[in-house]
Amino acid sequence: MWPGKHAAERPEKIAYIFSGSGASATYRELNDRSNQVAQLLYDAGLRFGDHIAVLMENRPEYFEVCWAAQRSGLFYTAINHHFTVDEAAYIIDDCDARVLVISEAYRALAEELADKMPNVKVRLLVGDQNVGRADAAEPRTAQRGSHVSGYERYADARDRYPAEPPAEELEGTPMLYSSGTTGRPKGIRYNIERTPVGDMPGQMMMLTALFGMDEHAVYLSPAPLYHSAPLFYCMSTMRLGGTVVVLEQFDPEDALRVIEQHGITHSQWVPTMFVRMLKLPDEVRSKYDLSSHRCAIHAAAPCPTEVKLRMIEWWGPIIEEYYSATEGMGATYINSADYVTHPGSVGRTMLAPIHIVDEAGDELPAGEIGTVYFEPATNRPGFQYHKDEAKTRDTFDAHGWASVGDMGYLDDEGYLYLTDRKTFMIVSGGVNIYPQEAENVLVTHPKVFDVAVFGIPDPEMGEKVHAVVQPTDWDAVGPELERELLEYCRSQLAHYKCPKAVDFDRELPRQPTGKLYKRLLRDRYWGNKTSRIV
Repeated sequence: MWPGKHAAERPEKIAYIFSGSGASATYRELNDRSNQVAQLLYDAGLRFGDHIAVLMENRPEYFEVCWAAQRSGLFYTAINHHFTVDEAAYIIDDCDARVLVISEAYRALAEELADKMPNVKVRLLVGDQNVGRADAAEPRTAQRGSHVSGYERYADARDRYPAEPPAEELEGTPMLYSSGTTGRPKGIRYNIERTPVGDMPGQMMMLTALFGMDEHAVYLSPAPLYHSAPLFYCMSTMRLGGTVVVLEQFDPEDALRVIEQHGITHSQWVPTMFVRMLKLPDEVRSKYDLSSHRCAIHAAAPCPTEVKLRMIEWWGPIIEEYYSATEGMGATYINSADYVTHPGSVGRTMLAPIHIVDEAGDELPAGEIGTVYFEPATNRPGFQYHKDEAKTRDTFDAHGWASVGDMGYLDDEGYLYLTDRKTFMIVSGGVNIYPQEAENVLVTHPKVFDVAVFGIPDPEMGEKVHAVVQPTDWDAVGPELERELLEYCRSQLAHYKCPKAVDFDRELPRQPTGKLYKRLLRDRYWGNKTSRIV
């Protein structure tokens, strides 16, 4: 189960294609290029358990580099290309990267990083900044040959090596970092053994058994490849011998067009993408043939119930949801039929039992909200937070159960319902308020494009509920729209759960993956306060 096998059996089958540029590679080409890069890494002295870092936009070389590391027994860290130089330098240093592969699209960042990563011995600059972009005009040939001090051209370095497998082919693994939405990112390092390349990871069972993916799958990846789920699904599709179709950037109508154009069978989304597709005019949503689409997977954030039900009504019962974390400590699953009868749930456990625990560490009965803990799963590799033994220990309780701090409850049938990240729970007058509830209501208002709800300081109550809204029409912003949104929320939720006021932003600080940097919004109101008690 890997590209080398498929290159031998069906070398001319397309392994991947980028929808905007049309750039593609057959399995033979992917296998050859990843072999060349693997040879480069071996020649640079990297061996099993060593580390490389990748910082690129969605472009073909991403897969060459990741497969080179995957087949060489290496850890590879994909870095968010929206990071500042200090954020990127921190991760490059923290993960012990000895190689950095960075795109020329981030040339200025590459230049600034040059003096901030003394442990990186091999520095490769990939391609022209227009390659792989949907809006690319004529290639900037003057840029293509230009030099960045301290870096070698990726293609020149790669092409010095033969397209032969490295001496020893072992399974590597990604080591991705927590998003940083609730603090400084930490590397999530899996405990791996010397396993021959091609052995099927346990996580692949979810794709084959639940989602029906095989060598005939045509998988659409609409999100950045530095995010864990898109990278995992793309690499897994290529393990199976299917074809990956990548959007360079997400656009709601373009996503529908690509489903029709490429006969997409499987896809993976975040709820924000659903919201934006649902906001398309009816005539746009109905103009594309989506009949090839058999399975739409979503995760990464809880989906507002109305949004999910509307997607099921539009696309049919093909929407599958799982809840997990990059740490891989546990997972739940729910299909469309079960969601209709258990609206708002993220499903039942696929692995080991789930426990809901209170602040004292005691297990709570069905229906009561607490912290979500998973028992360890026997078929998943263990993990640790890289260079942070204390954080690793804090993830586990006295029973050995693990949690990332999500809050929720189980119903009598064992279905899990998430309420919020514990970090963003609002405590107002001693009452716990879960801001996701208000967000789920407000995002369905036709004048709301995006929304974040969180607690801000209040001298009497400790915190009060506040909202920041990105409107669909900036010209509508004003006191009248604020009143309309507050009334709309109060019509559906208890008043104490609703924002007391609404501010407006032209754009909320969201990752392209859909994850919100809520901390950046909260910091405007909290400043340097570390206590929630005013």
